[in-house]
Amino acid sequence: MHKKEHISDGELVSQYLAGNEKALASLVKRFHKTFCNHAYWIVKDADVAKDIAQDSWKLIIDKVASLQNPARFKSWALRMVHRKSIDYVRSIVKQQQQQNDYKVTTSIQNIPLADTTQVKQQLKEAIAKLSVSQQQVVRLFYVDELSLKDISKTLKISVGTAKSRLYHAREHLKKHIKK
Repeated sequence: MHKKEHISDGELVSQYLAGNEKALASLVKRFHKTFCNHAYWIVKDADVAKDIAQDSWKLIIDKVASLQNPARFKSWALRMVHRKSIDYVRSIVKQQQQQNDYKVTTSIQNIPLADTTQVKQQLKEAIAKLSVSQQQVVRLFYVDELSLKDISKTLKISVGTAKSRLYHAREHLKKHIKK
């Protein structure tokens, strides 16, 4: 019995494109665990990581014919897994933000009308105590409804700085209003 030669990723891709379904099975066997592990590293949920890997395979199969250099299959395919994982994380963050916004809106709506004016007054006082740079970001984000990217362009600061100012402003407002 002799040792079976290792077939390169590029050769397997070429064979699959030529109609050899076993070549695809070999690619899946070779990379599926790697894809799952990469997705897990980003999403931190084993079941979600498996789903992402599976969805990535569907996309890979649909787009493999457009791969210009079959020898680069692994890095090309991992980029797809990476993007799908990042997209998943972003969607979860967006859902959580929407839920938090809903909770805040609902809790404000549940305050009796007389108390609402008191809350507004407390909020105005708390905003007045913020630094000018934090007041600017709060106004642009909540009143003018600009995105953090647009705020960074308007104020000529980085997106990270805008995000940081908004975060610190929120923390200050939470502390002041809880009193």
